[in-house]
Amino acid sequence: MTRLELLTIVVGRARSNGFELRRWYTTRLELPWINAEAALALLDQQRRYYALLFSHDFASSFWRAGEDITFSVPSHSFQRTMPDGSIKTVARKSFTRRSARHDAWRYHLREMALAEEPLRYLRKYLNVEGDLTEDIAAATATDSPDAKPPTRTKRPPAAKPGRTKPLSRALPTDTPPFLRRPYDP
Repeated sequence: MTRLELLTIVVGRARSNGFELRRWYTTRLELPWINAEAALALLDQQRRYYALLFSHDFASSFWRAGEDITFSVPSHSFQRTMPDGSIKTVARKSFTRRSARHDAWRYHLREMALAEEPLRYLRKYLNVEGDLTEDIAAATATDSPDAKPPTRTKRPPAAKPGRTKPLSRALPTDTPPFLRRPYDP
């Protein structure tokens, strides 16, 4: 998948949640608006997509308020004064935490800033057709003796004979809706 295709999907998801690409493009970049395809092509060619990805308007639309987020809390240690006056070092293990917060987009902006490639970080939160090929293969595989299991690092649980496993994510089928309809000024 090219960077332009990924940008198209990312902006489409944000636009479906209320992000206005045209307003952001004309106010932040101060460039004349032609259409969405030309705007995304310019962002890709001139590597201006970083300004889009780290925009608060974009991030708050891409990650909706109240959406469940999963993040890991790293291990750390600290010193604590005990009731008898002695000082003890407390070591906390790392753990995974799930939360539904109204400002989840702030967390994701911090994590995206720490990531090596911000688009790769965003891709983890998308249903992209290329990522779903293994899921499709596992869902359509039957338990016949000549069928080969899909190559994965983890094996999926065995399906009952004659039944297929439902997909865990929806498969995108065509062009995002924001590219199909005309843009209202």
